[in-house]
Amino acid sequence: MEISWFILALLILAIIAALLIMLSGVKIIRPYEQGVYMRLGRFVRVLSQGFNFVTPMVNEVVKIDLRTQVLDVPRQEVITKDNSPVNVDAIIYIKVIDPKKAFFEVTDYRSATIYLAQTTLRSIIGDMNLDEILSNREKINLRLRDILDEATDKWGVKVEAVEIREVDPAPKVKQAMEEQTSAERLRRAAILKADGSKTAAILNAEGEKRSRILQAEGVRQAKILEAEGERLAIILQSQGEAQRLRILSIGAYTLDSKALTVLSLDTMKALGAGASTKWILPFEVTKLLDGVSEYLGVSQKLPEKHVSTKEELTAIIGNADDILGIIPKAEDLKRDLKAVEDALMQEQTVADQVRELITKRKSSDQDK
Repeated sequence: MEISWFILALLILAIIAALLIMLSGVKIIRPYEQGVYMRLGRFVRVLSQGFNFVTPMVNEVVKIDLRTQVLDVPRQEVITKDNSPVNVDAIIYIKVIDPKKAFFEVTDYRSATIYLAQTTLRSIIGDMNLDEILSNREKINLRLRDILDEATDKWGVKVEAVEIREVDPAPKVKQAMEEQTSAERLRRAAILKADGSKTAAILNAEGEKRSRILQAEGVRQAKILEAEGERLAIILQSQGEAQRLRILSIGAYTLDSKALTVLSLDTMKALGAGASTKWILPFEVTKLLDGVSEYLGVSQKLPEKHVSTKEELTAIIGNADDILGIIPKAEDLKRDLKAVEDALMQEQTVADQVRELITKRKSSDQDK
């Protein structure tokens, strides 16, 4: 009975041992991994994702992560080409594309990539000036990525990107850069101030010239309008005088000598009513007295004087409309006066604009 229990125990142990041995041959590879399978120290194959069964007890499977990995390049001090010390660090993005090479060609591809990035970065920074480093980070990133990608290709590793995280100059260099920046800004401010002063002077001169031009133009137009108004006034006055004489001549051409004598006596009467003691007469008084005697019928008989008719006057001196012009109507006179008023208003408007421009220019000069 005791032997039966012993045999049963051995059988159970054997089954458990067999299960453990079988389980040691089962390898589960995740989707983002690949496994390097070795048996008795020899490379067999690369295991893909999912369930894989290998020879139990004598197998060795190393899982390689195929996802993009981020490596931090430690901060280091580098001397630039112009002897300026700077502290530089970077970040590298790598990805394993050949698990076999990543395992057999290099001991630790992560550390190897970081050390290679340090030395390469030191070499690149040492061949550049500080200003180039600060202004050409993208260029440094691309150059560093190309060098690292070419070097790590034999390790089965691809360098996807390299980013310079910080470029920190030494304190003395940073202070000198700040002073240089301040001086550059002061220089730009002085240039802008001088340019503004020049522009302001040009604009002031241009405005002054424009103001003088407008003022001279306004004076010229005012003189032209004044002369035009004076000319029109003289013409209108002369036409009025001519028309008055024309009307008098037309109204008086039918008067005979008797009528003229009566008018002369009325004129003498008006002179006598005045307070003046000196008279200037445009005719001889004796002839006037002869006309009065003839009018009263006590003088000698004089031959009758011929009174010219309108037709005879026209035949002698010509048509009155041709000589004196047409008598203007009231509408024509109003139109001429309106034209003169419009010209004067335009002259006043130009003068107001000139005064306003001069006032604005003076205000602007006082503000400055």
